[in-house]
Amino acid sequence: MSASTSLVGTGLLLRSHLARDKWMILWWSLGAAFLYWSQGAGLAGVYATQAELDRAAASLDGNAAFIAMLGPARALDTVGGQIFWQASAMGAVVAGLMSMFLVGRHTRVDEETGRDELVRGAPIGRHAPLVAAFGVALIANLAMGALLIGSLLTLHVDSHLKGMPLSITDSVAAGVGLTTLGWVFSGTALIAAQLTTSARGMYGIAGVVIGASYVLRAVGDVGNGVLTWLSPIGWYQQMYPYSGLRWWPLALLVVAAVGAAAVGNLLFERRDVGAGILVGRPGPARAGAGLRSGLGLAWRLQRGSVYGWTAGVFMTGAAYGAMGDSVKELLGDNQFALDAMAGGGALNLVDAFYATSLVILALIGSGYAISSVQRPRSEEGDGHMEALLATGLSRSAWLVGHVAVTVGGTLVVLAGGGLGLGLGYAATTGDWGAVVRYGVPALMYVPAVLVLSGLARLLYGAAPRRLLIGWLALAFCVVVLMFGDFLKFPGWLVDLSPFHHLPLVPAEDFDAVPVLAVALVATLLSFAGQMAFRRRDIG
Repeated sequence: MSASTSLVGTGLLLRSHLARDKWMILWWSLGAAFLYWSQGAGLAGVYATQAELDRAAASLDGNAAFIAMLGPARALDTVGGQIFWQASAMGAVVAGLMSMFLVGRHTRVDEETGRDELVRGAPIGRHAPLVAAFGVALIANLAMGALLIGSLLTLHVDSHLKGMPLSITDSVAAGVGLTTLGWVFSGTALIAAQLTTSARGMYGIAGVVIGASYVLRAVGDVGNGVLTWLSPIGWYQQMYPYSGLRWWPLALLVVAAVGAAAVGNLLFERRDVGAGILVGRPGPARAGAGLRSGLGLAWRLQRGSVYGWTAGVFMTGAAYGAMGDSVKELLGDNQFALDAMAGGGALNLVDAFYATSLVILALIGSGYAISSVQRPRSEEGDGHMEALLATGLSRSAWLVGHVAVTVGGTLVVLAGGGLGLGLGYAATTGDWGAVVRYGVPALMYVPAVLVLSGLARLLYGAAPRRLLIGWLALAFCVVVLMFGDFLKFPGWLVDLSPFHHLPLVPAEDFDAVPVLAVALVATLLSFAGQMAFRRRDIG
């Protein structure tokens, strides 16, 4: 088969994928752009003078925990340096996840569900689906980079801080670098899609690559820097936008993206459609006792997610806690920061910082709770639920098992975050009482997180195609916490966030009434979702 013949229909498939994914690409791209823009938009309000920013930069410069979490600390006394330092590591992960999901959706997921077989029944070349899947990821990352550049250019306003207006060249470099980094992860996702026989396995391998890139970069940045050069995220950050821009690391990203795509194509040549390079092992002939109930099955399906989210939130909490009491030097007498963190009611800056950190950890943990609600939807869409209901398992028992795992998993994830925060603080300061003082209040946010999962469950029960709204609700809560005061949101809008009603312990005294009220709302939403699920058709 000639190269031209094998690519027949590529353009048609690419247009179809783009039409199907347009909203997904838009929201991922807007999220990444907002991540960078929000850092710059808030700096001028947080630091009233250049001296305050200089003091913060001096405190952060040698903080190993923050360097591991965010990257090399360069030009932190400028707006541009702060923006790239605070946003680039998370922006890299966002680009990687978007690329992974897009490539997986049009390769392994389509093969697993049989859509790829239907497409290949038409006059389509053998390589057309593969090239179209990679092509849509390339275009999506171009869109993300373009929106990022546009958002940074909007920050070209007068400011009392250094680095404003931002350099146009550096802003372009930040966007182009993120695009090419996304291309690298698109290529590694393409490789992962050839290795496994399931979408779950493909996402697992691609996710490990993203995670390993982040860890290698973190260890390298804290150490002698050697491991940083084994990570594409490290290459992106080594471009040094706003702090001595250099373009040559971009070549590493381009070469890696081309190489990964070539390897993915080579592996595709060596396997049959629907199969994988790695042959799966057959499971046991009989299920264990733990799989003979709806709860046991739900736990088996979601336990990996619980472990992964718990570990991630724990490490994030530990990084926050490792700052110890240095937040005093970081923010000094900045009343704006104190008001923003503790609603203006706290007198202790350290407690205010860690109270806000607990809310941030809870918001991160909300990602687990919402994704846990989505798992039943994927089981239903793949036809697994219908097969289970053909046995003696009832609809209610099947869904209640998943609800129980969501609730229990949320408890574990938030407890892990609180424990990490307390241990990180105690290891830095020697105050081991902080494990309880900062760790236990994390559980207070379980009801607020379950409100978001309850909303997602209501959407799943009543309108499963609208599950994306659950993620938008989480994004809204993040915006309210971080920018509600800065953007001057009206009170009724701020009150829509369940996190806004809970006391900021330990900066404020604990009050059980709002906690119980939020828990009641979460219960009602979950119950309504389960009732709606019982009344609708499957599929």
